[in-house]
Amino acid sequence: MNQSPSSTLSGPGTANSPFAVSIVVPVFNEEARVAQTLTEIASYFDDRAIPAQIIVADDGSSDDTVTIAREFAASHANVCVLNLPHGGKARAVLGGLAHASAPIAGFTDVDLATPLATYERCAEALTNGYDVAIASREGEQAQRVGEPTYRHVMGRVFNGLVRLLLLPGIDDTQCGFKFFSREALDDILTRSRLYRSDEVIERPRVTAFDVEILYIARAHGHRIAVIPVTWFYGQQSKVNPLLDTIQNFRDVLRVRWNGWLGRYR
Repeated sequence: MNQSPSSTLSGPGTANSPFAVSIVVPVFNEEARVAQTLTEIASYFDDRAIPAQIIVADDGSSDDTVTIAREFAASHANVCVLNLPHGGKARAVLGGLAHASAPIAGFTDVDLATPLATYERCAEALTNGYDVAIASREGEQAQRVGEPTYRHVMGRVFNGLVRLLLLPGIDDTQCGFKFFSREALDDILTRSRLYRSDEVIERPRVTAFDVEILYIARAHGHRIAVIPVTWFYGQQSKVNPLLDTIQNFRDVLRVRWNGWLGRYR
């Protein structure tokens, strides 16, 4: 099942969705590993008899990522491919989530740095009254494997700012593994403001859109469960330490400004 953004794929809140969970996989020039990632995700949910909608949100790849993903989708009816213009990971994730139809929806990074088994703990939290469940690389029982020291230091400085200005008590907003109840996701997507334009960019862009998502969730009373994980640093990371750090700080300030102006009400 190959879909474009204008397709008829069931949208948010579809009551008759055949899926228990929708999982978005944002990709950009990932021809070397997209097939393996999709195989692992499909096998994980198939082995547990969990009906899963797998949404490949392609961020304007210039290699064979889309072709490979579509070949996989051709033999897996629960997989769809969104071919989006290159706007960065945030827009790919948000575009994928907007096409999710299951009562639980979320996203994972293509490198599967957070083990897929984390989903079961997220689903348990959502079943037990939480509205958002996020993987965290910080806190007791959490571990980072293979991460360069400079990346860890940069991340802690950034998170310190996030906790000071927006989200006290949440020690890791940027781990790429988050799941939402249907009600919470619909509310958050309706209110989010960052990375909703049609701007086309020239390079990979890693942003702090997660901060806005979590800020909106907390501001509107959605309970957030923090799931500590063992996380494996991806050797093929597209993060630009300088440019993306600047972008992330700008995003935090934009969210703080929007919050002060009441734009998330």
